[in-house]
Amino acid sequence: MRIKSWVSVLAMWMMVSLLYGQEVSVVPMPQSIKSLNSSFYFGNHITIQESDFDNGQISHYLQQEIHDRFGIYTKIVAAEGDVVFVYDEGFSSESYSLKIDENIQINGDDAGLFYGIQTLLQLMADAEEGSTKFQLPTLEIEDSPAFQWRGIMLDESRHFFGKEVVLELLRWMAFYKLNVFHWHLTDSPGWRIEIKKYPYLTLIGGIGDDHHPHQKAQFYTQEEIKEIVAYAQNLHIEVVPEIDMPGHATSVNKAYPVFSGGGSERFPEFTLHPIKDTVATFLTDVLKEVDALFPSQKIHIGGDEVHFGNHAWKTDSLVVDWMKANHTSSLVDVEHYFLNRMADSVSGLNNTLLGWDEVVNAGLPIDNTIIYWWRHDRLDALTNALDAGYPVVLCPRIPLYLDFDQDESHRFGRKWGGRFADLKTIYHFPEDTLYADTHSDQILGLQGNIWTERIANRHRLMYMTFPRIAAVAEAGWAKSDNKDFNLFFHRLEHHMPWYEEGEIYFYDVFDPESTPEPVMIEGR
Repeated sequence: MRIKSWVSVLAMWMMVSLLYGQEVSVVPMPQSIKSLNSSFYFGNHITIQESDFDNGQISHYLQQEIHDRFGIYTKIVAAEGDVVFVYDEGFSSESYSLKIDENIQINGDDAGLFYGIQTLLQLMADAEEGSTKFQLPTLEIEDSPAFQWRGIMLDESRHFFGKEVVLELLRWMAFYKLNVFHWHLTDSPGWRIEIKKYPYLTLIGGIGDDHHPHQKAQFYTQEEIKEIVAYAQNLHIEVVPEIDMPGHATSVNKAYPVFSGGGSERFPEFTLHPIKDTVATFLTDVLKEVDALFPSQKIHIGGDEVHFGNHAWKTDSLVVDWMKANHTSSLVDVEHYFLNRMADSVSGLNNTLLGWDEVVNAGLPIDNTIIYWWRHDRLDALTNALDAGYPVVLCPRIPLYLDFDQDESHRFGRKWGGRFADLKTIYHFPEDTLYADTHSDQILGLQGNIWTERIANRHRLMYMTFPRIAAVAEAGWAKSDNKDFNLFFHRLEHHMPWYEEGEIYFYDVFDPESTPEPVMIEGR
């Protein structure tokens, strides 16, 4: 980490710790906070001016949140209220200002106003002392994010959590100003999204998971998908679906064996057939239904680890004939042919294609492809993507895979050569790395990935996510000059009671013995 002068450290400490006798424990850390050296008393007498620019949506959202979280009833008024929203297109995307003085005023665009509310809610939670009247510090905040992409990925193929858990995760994402939910809905263990044209994908492909192979079919209906996406939109979270191909396709092949490209001894029926027109037609039909459900206009097609199960391609007559006709002996060329074919389908649906970093050499269109760099031990995959001109989302295993252990003593997560994903390493990402300032205009942001091979219940999911989700949020929002782990750690301590109130079983980094690591499968 860049060494700060004692002057800047002292200034930041004063900024977050002493605002009229109260600590400000906002995460992620705002870009600037100025104390006005007074107090504002927030209680049942407070009125919220109706936000006429959006038919009252943002003002009613604040009213509901204050009531649900703190039991305070505030009245919406047409005239000037104690809380005022000012919609201002002059603010850059997601930026906002918050001033608490004689009243509370939040300025920004749609997302900025929403994030200003999240900051206000954290200030109120920090001031709560069991009463219905809160003493808030008077202050001025100017804030904007470092990265436009601040994401969390949830793998529900290996374990299906269901709607309520997803909605709960989305609420916490919004609280921490995270704005992309990458939904890993298909993989070898199970297919979790209803496709009406191919019902066996869920009825058969949805059977089982990584922990219980005969688990009854579990999946989201299209109506449930619509409900979750709409909920996320109200929280300014974009939902990006992933439909994995051509590898990780065992669940597809279980449902429709005719589309199989075979597999290997360890990974049977792992791939979709890379040459058959019927496979391309099938997948395009699937993507059409996916496109209609997700307004993000982005579809992740995976494209990773195909070599685990493409052995049967070597002797498949259609593949062999294609390779002869195209003068190649490389199965990678076959894979790239498939990827480009599906890229045409994605583009034809007016969607941007997203893929894991194995797709970087496939020749996919630079202006319509986003690369996810995940192999932390393959820096060349990142540099190749950047040198080629692709926009990139950073999500390397170390430190952004949240299924990795968060402490050296933990036993049930993953480690990589002894390395794990502790809170401090996540927090310092990416400025501790060689590529932090390289091609910075192409780096969209970062994402914490929750893979679930070793997570089989809500209890363990929350333990592996909290409090690391806060570190992911600040790594994505706070600019490097505004980051200091010690001060973040100090602020984070105030969040532990909030997790308890939310019935979150979390890893207490301040008292680890109080929160034993849940075992891999069993638990609440």
